[in-house]
Amino acid sequence: MDSILREVKTYQPAMLEMIGQFVACESPSDDRAAVDRFVDLVCDTLAPVARVKTIPGGRFGRHVLAEMKLPGRKKSGQILALGHSDTVWPMGTLRSMPFRNRRGRLFGPGVLDMKAGIAFFIFTARALRELDLPVPARVLLQLNSDEEVGSPSSRALTEANARQSRAVLVLEPGSGLAGKLKTARKGVGAFTVAVRGKAAHAGVDFGAGASAVLELARQIDAIAKFTNLARGITVNPGVVAGGTRSNVIAAEAHAEVDIRVARLRDAAALERKFRALKPFDPRCAISVTGGLNRPPLERTAGVKRLFHTARKLALELGIELEESSTGGGSDGNFTAALGVPTLDGLGPVGEGAHAASESILVNRIADRTALVAKLLLARLP
Repeated sequence: MDSILREVKTYQPAMLEMIGQFVACESPSDDRAAVDRFVDLVCDTLAPVARVKTIPGGRFGRHVLAEMKLPGRKKSGQILALGHSDTVWPMGTLRSMPFRNRRGRLFGPGVLDMKAGIAFFIFTARALRELDLPVPARVLLQLNSDEEVGSPSSRALTEANARQSRAVLVLEPGSGLAGKLKTARKGVGAFTVAVRGKAAHAGVDFGAGASAVLELARQIDAIAKFTNLARGITVNPGVVAGGTRSNVIAAEAHAEVDIRVARLRDAAALERKFRALKPFDPRCAISVTGGLNRPPLERTAGVKRLFHTARKLALELGIELEESSTGGGSDGNFTAALGVPTLDGLGPVGEGAHAASESILVNRIADRTALVAKLLLARLP
């Protein structure tokens, strides 16, 4: 058995305990105090293996920066390990989704996305220190407190640290129960299309009104045609609202539209289409706000090299790694868009992110932890 894998397997009981503690400390993005409690727990846990500081996140919790204290005197360049401390689950979810270990899986809110990945990385550092294996680069762990809501306060910090790094390793969960690494992610954005019409009594003065709801319905039909599945472009009008009463011709209506693009060059063309929307009824006015939030993580030559390195190292652990692309975004989108080689999905193997079935496979904890350790030992590009 690989020496790192053998070492990590001895940590399994402690890892299960740490993951349980992390899940039990709920940290929804919109509850700064709760996120900060989790940040304090993580910082205390990291203290023996890292020099830790936190950065204010404004209306969000604090962001964590931990310079890992790893063996090796001469270090060249920096590797950035990226994760997040927030979850999508509101406070009190533990009452209906308690942490539990059943049938070879760990269940609980945030266990997959992505509290187990944080625990894996802490034990990665412990294994490297216990085995006294020299790590060739400085390793910085960054945990953002607002990833689940678009990273408004952490993006600049992520990009600044990525620019100083040779590679970025993202501790998000892998794809599916095979744990495929993510070598491509779609870019993510949102537009709000608002319509202003003219109110009138629907029975007494129907002809004097200009319905914002009817206009918006026509616009939604046009917007839906922006989807181009062959190019990986999807456009989803997901939230629609308008009007006040059924007997009033609506003066206002709006739609919130999710967009996903596989290529950055498609984002600009899509934005032009939204900005060019014109009313079908000249008595109505249209305004469009929003745009691309996360650029796509494209499968560049640097990403491919990182994946092939990881695949070779995984074979030493007896694992056949596969790669995948996904429509969801992560903070790795930002780093890849800067041209920094980025490998995503290195965290736990499981399923049910953001769902009541959220869980990870216990028998994949050791090999994922060992793989990250081996990547830190490699001389990444």
